Amino acid sequence: MYPVLFKIGWFEAHSYGLLLMVSFLLGIYIATRRAKKAGINPNHVVDLSIVIIVSSLVGARVMYVAFHLDEFKGRWLDTINPIQSDETIGIAGLVLLGGIILASLSSFVYLKFKKLPILSIFNIITPSIALGLVIVRIGCFLHGCCFGTECTYVWGVIFPPDSPAGYIFPGQPIHPAQLYASFGGAVIFILLLLSEKVQFFKDKTFFTFLILYGISRFTVEIFRYHDENMVLFDDVSVNQGLSVALIIVGISAIFYSASKKTELMMKEIVK
Repeated sequence: MYPVLFKIGWFEAHSYGLLLMVSFLLGIYIATRRAKKAGINPNHVVDLSIVIIVSSLVGARVMYVAFHLDEFKGRWLDTINPIQSDETIGIAGLVLLGGIILASLSSFVYLKFKKLPILSIFNIITPSIALGLVIVRIGCFLHGCCFGTECTYVWGVIFPPDSPAGYIFPGQPIHPAQLYASFGGAVIFILLLLSEKVQFFKDKTFFTFLILYGISRFTVEIFRYHDENMVLFDDVSVNQGLSVALIIVGISAIFYSASKKTELMMKEIVK
């Protein structure tokens, strides 16, 4: 794998960090284009993107730390310090779901405070999130994190021994769960764009994403390796529990929105 894409002197370009940056920049570009088409000032999207970037990183880190407290005993500064106590540079340990959840909540609060159309802007930026999943998970694959369990199929991947995956499964082929997640993100991205052309799903892009991402994440988790801290019970992971919650919220929101529109239409007919 390629955790470091290139080095210039002391500077190292890490694959995960670089692709994370690319995902944010491309996502902002697509969202601003969509905002223009929707008649919303693109500057609102750019401002919101700063909130999303910060809150998603914080949420992803907080969720990881919350389920791995033992790992940081005696070195609590490592939870936020980019220069770790072992002198490595970078903050290892992020849970993507935590980032999505906090970013969604922070965005809601920000848009509410700014008195901007919350659902409209959520619908605008959602495809960018799906595309970000495609890119970021490739970064995970190159870094060797977020890996799967043992795989007996021909597409099983053997990771280098100095990678997180290779350390847990030395010399063993494992499921490339990162690529499964990346593929899932691509499918979600396409389905979201197609759903916007269907009358029933119009103005429900964000809710549709919650359902599709919940299904995709739950499925990928079946093939993914988890330490004991991220397991709820038996073989059900924390992420699978949260995925089910996202699916329920998405379905409920879609049908609630549809029922409200039907109610308004009936009132207009009665008039």
